[in-house]
Amino acid sequence: MSHGPRSGLAAVSSALLAMSRHLEVRDVLKTIVASARELLDAQYAALGVPDDHGGFAQFVVDGVSDEQWKAIGPLPRQHGILAAMLHEAEVERLADVRRDPRFGGWPSAHPELADFLGLPIRDGDEVIGALFLANKNCPKPEGGCGFTADDEELLSILAQHAAIALTNARLYERSRELTIAEERSRLAHELHDAVSQKLFSLRLTAQAAARLVDRDPSRAKGELQQVAALAAEAADELRAAVVELRPAALDEDGLVATLRTQTQVLDRAHSARVTFTGRGVRALPSAQEEAVLRVAQEALHNALRHSGAEHVDVTLERRGAGAVLRVTDDGSGFDPQAVRRAGRHLGLVSMRDRASGVGGRLGVESAPGKGTTIEMEVPGG
Repeated sequence: MSHGPRSGLAAVSSALLAMSRHLEVRDVLKTIVASARELLDAQYAALGVPDDHGGFAQFVVDGVSDEQWKAIGPLPRQHGILAAMLHEAEVERLADVRRDPRFGGWPSAHPELADFLGLPIRDGDEVIGALFLANKNCPKPEGGCGFTADDEELLSILAQHAAIALTNARLYERSRELTIAEERSRLAHELHDAVSQKLFSLRLTAQAAARLVDRDPSRAKGELQQVAALAAEAADELRAAVVELRPAALDEDGLVATLRTQTQVLDRAHSARVTFTGRGVRALPSAQEEAVLRVAQEALHNALRHSGAEHVDVTLERRGAGAVLRVTDDGSGFDPQAVRRAGRHLGLVSMRDRASGVGGRLGVESAPGKGTTIEMEVPGG
């Protein structure tokens, strides 16, 4: 290996820990590529995940600037040397990739490549990706490849663990998609039940007002005031549901700004006072930020729809490298043990699953007449 035994082992350990820390597929891919380039001391690294149409569903690079990447153009197709690792599933170690007969069709803006090491990433018999390294940062033997047999062995070990990390990330994303679908279905049912009932009442009240206009104008006026109140309630229900359905702008605004915006909207939409405080929170891994947001939304939903609270307070504060979310209300509260025995969950199972899924924990403090506090802690990056 290019590193001594002690430094090599530490570097491999750090790379494997970094891969296992992420749950998003894109984050895992970027970590694999960066780890491979650092471990083998190469100038360039790339990882391609094939699609079913002769191209790549995802292609991640390391060592190439954003400007260079834009100049290179569209993602490559599965051809030449890139296809060899996918379809022939063989390791390729070359002294000069440009002299290989399969080399060709590379964009003019592509960096110059010389010595090359590539191998497939397998999940059982299936090739789920291909890892490529180029331009070893070392003196090259005359006519030989800078990458050694030890490098090839090290990269093979990394690829085996990369397959596990990538498979786990895919399973996590599929699980999350199912959870989102279930949440949307729940929201659709709630929206239908709540708004439909109010609209039905609104229609009956309006009909009663129409019949009373001529013979009892004062009663008709009272019915029309009730129509206005029912319409406002229906609008509040609809607005709150739309807030939950709208994708959170985490990538653009960040977790703190997204939570602040949502609490402000809910404060306007409900009679309860909803407040938010953020204290010194740093950016978290994307999976953790989404989990925190979803737990906050579930806790707010419970507090505003079921507890009869007058005040709901959301706080997000830094704790070490991570963060702590608290959603506290002064509502009716409940006995968590009694709820569990009765087979009711109030979304607690979902919230605990979200917390544990990103390495965090969830705590619930409540008692009848004492309000409720939901606390979620995540470890950070």
